[in-house]
Amino acid sequence: MRKILFGVLLFHAVLISACKKGGDPAPAPPAADFSINSWDVDGTTNQNDNRGITVNPIIRLYFPAAIDRATVASAIMLQTINYNVNYQNGDSLLVIQPKSALSYLSKYKLTVSNTLKSKAGGNLIFPVEINMLTAYDTSKKFPVISDSALLDKIQQQTFKYFWDFAHPVSGLARERSNGDNNVVTSGGSGFGMMCIPVAVSRNFITRADGLARMQKIVGFLKNTAVKVKGAFPHWLNGSTGAIIPFSTNDDGADLVETSYLMAGLLTARQYFNGTNADETILRKDINDLWNAVEWDWFRRNGQDVLYWHYSTSKEWAINFPIKGWNECLITYILAASSTTHSIPPSVYTSGWASGSSFLNGNTYYGYQLPLGPPLGGPLFFSHYSFLGINPAGLSDAYANYSTQTTNHSLINYDYCKANPQRWYGYSENCWGLTASDIQNGYTASSPSNDVGTIAPTAAISSLPYTPAESMRALKFFYYVLGDKLWKDYGFVDAFSLHDLWFANSFLAIDQGPQIVMIENYRSGLIWNLLMSCPEVKAGMKSLGFNAPDL
Repeated sequence: MRKILFGVLLFHAVLISACKKGGDPAPAPPAADFSINSWDVDGTTNQNDNRGITVNPIIRLYFPAAIDRATVASAIMLQTINYNVNYQNGDSLLVIQPKSALSYLSKYKLTVSNTLKSKAGGNLIFPVEINMLTAYDTSKKFPVISDSALLDKIQQQTFKYFWDFAHPVSGLARERSNGDNNVVTSGGSGFGMMCIPVAVSRNFITRADGLARMQKIVGFLKNTAVKVKGAFPHWLNGSTGAIIPFSTNDDGADLVETSYLMAGLLTARQYFNGTNADETILRKDINDLWNAVEWDWFRRNGQDVLYWHYSTSKEWAINFPIKGWNECLITYILAASSTTHSIPPSVYTSGWASGSSFLNGNTYYGYQLPLGPPLGGPLFFSHYSFLGINPAGLSDAYANYSTQTTNHSLINYDYCKANPQRWYGYSENCWGLTASDIQNGYTASSPSNDVGTIAPTAAISSLPYTPAESMRALKFFYYVLGDKLWKDYGFVDAFSLHDLWFANSFLAIDQGPQIVMIENYRSGLIWNLLMSCPEVKAGMKSLGFNAPDL
């Protein structure tokens, strides 16, 4: 009884004490902090990196509680863009839209800081950052002209790289537009020489001017340029003719680059076929250069394979045999075509055709690929050797080369169209993976080495193989992206819509194939010239090639 009585008295005492303090209720629990539930940009949910958005995007932010409107303006920033907010679902959904259209192909960032509060007073726990890249402008940047006029324009503008930008002393092609202007390239110069007959036939220059340029080039190559076993280095000094090392051990002959150079010289020899003294002497000088190349020396003591490099000081230090399927078919063809230093067919069959990546036979995107690495490799494999060698109707023991080049191009096209890596910008109109400049570097892009960079030369130089697909790409590059891509020497080397990067460079080995392959598509001129060489016909026959014009 005493314990019960004591408890009752204690209860009354506590009650009286509480009443004496004014009867304040117990304090409310603190407001709950919160995180954003989700967001979407133009309907795409929860991506921090949104590419290809409209210039009038709708951004929705979903929260678990009503938001304090007074904190929105200072907590939610769309860079310096003014925006409207529409509050929905009891102020737990914020719909944000810029007050005016954003710029095309521009980067924007929406941030939500932790100063955002709920109506109950809670704080946003984690800030949010949403990156956005607006879509490209689909309007045409230049007046629409006929397809023939457009091809003329692209050939003529691109030819300026080899004409206006050529080295003033040697006449040879500079390696690139944004490098050392004394560095000229032997292979790229060969491509440039192939462009001279195109330019004359299209009336971009006169025949006399084309001949004079060839005389300058050939005179420099014959009398000034340093040669090793009759072959040329990858790079030369355009003023002195001295070898510029391509790498530490690559300070001598480059047989593959020499083959591109010789293909250009032979093309010019066949074109300048007049009986006057100037053209007759030019042909003789070209023959002197052609006959001096010791192709058989590059068998390295009689092996049944050709080696890519030889240096007077480093000898065979690089030790790189030319085999497997790549850009070097022309090297074997010209080596077999030489009348002074020829190679036997065994070097072709046991060397070139023996590489681990030579035979393929697999099917990709519905197209069987006779030769080469998985998915075909970079597209220059189907360009460089075939600038002068016509693959149409061409075959040997290993492949039908029309099938090889066409299917390689279609695989590259379908890969870009499928876009398995989801790079913004890839489409049926925007495709083409090959070697080119990339952001902060250079790489041989291909379906198995895809870094999100498109090179215009890839699709354009495939025009003879994929005319519909290549023409769509060419028109897209010119009409739609022309304000970004079309410059002094044609299309810039490469671009990435995904990373919003556009090269400021032009490369000889990428500009030349565009001019030549557009012409081969239009008239077959360069194919007809090189394959009219009697030595080339004999060399190809000796290797087992069959074609209507052999």
